[in-house]
Amino acid sequence: MKIDVFTLFPEWFEWFASQRHVANVLAVGSRLECVNPREHTPLSGGQVDDTPFGGGAGMVLRVDVLDVALRAHYGVDPVQLRRERRVIALAPGGRLLDEELVQELAAEPALTLLCGRYEGFDERILEHLAGEVVSIGRYVLSGGELAAMVLCDAVLRKLPGALGHERSAAEESFSAALEGNPEYPHYTRPAEYRGWRVPDVLLSGHHEQIEKWRRERSRERGARAAERERG
Repeated sequence: MKIDVFTLFPEWFEWFASQRHVANVLAVGSRLECVNPREHTPLSGGQVDDTPFGGGAGMVLRVDVLDVALRAHYGVDPVQLRRERRVIALAPGGRLLDEELVQELAAEPALTLLCGRYEGFDERILEHLAGEVVSIGRYVLSGGELAAMVLCDAVLRKLPGALGHERSAAEESFSAALEGNPEYPHYTRPAEYRGWRVPDVLLSGHHEQIEKWRRERSRERGARAAERERG
């Protein structure tokens, strides 16, 4: 997989790329590249944003700046680009990132992520340059970089070689293996601490019973989560 991140702060992703599971997939052929729109801006002084029409607080990332940056990196009209690969803007009002979307994105050969900053994107970026808008939650961050890292983390850990045990990604919260439910509880040594004992079934060595117990706990957690969502 090839992931390009358009961000005003590419240095943030140096730490992210050094994380073990990310480094693992990069070592076997995946790529994570950051592009700074400031390096391609047609405006003087490295300007990338401007005040919003109609007034109001904050600064807005300019459509012409991002258009030029995308064109310079890919060598094609950005309007055409989104027909060739998934171009995703990170913004609070987009489609919520969930397991279904992560699975979709993990199957793609290439992704382009657009990180907003300040007051966000000129709406024409979302309408004409991005193919879709994705949100990691109904709250506001200072920019799209952390959201891009969340999306990349969720996607890259699905790829072969990312994790030490392939089952780690196959059987986790919200996966098909768990019927879309949260993952079951985990315990490790000591078997008893301050009177808090690990469930006996996990110490029994009976794998079928352990598997049944885990599925039951997972479904219970799913039912509780659904009840909380209903309010």
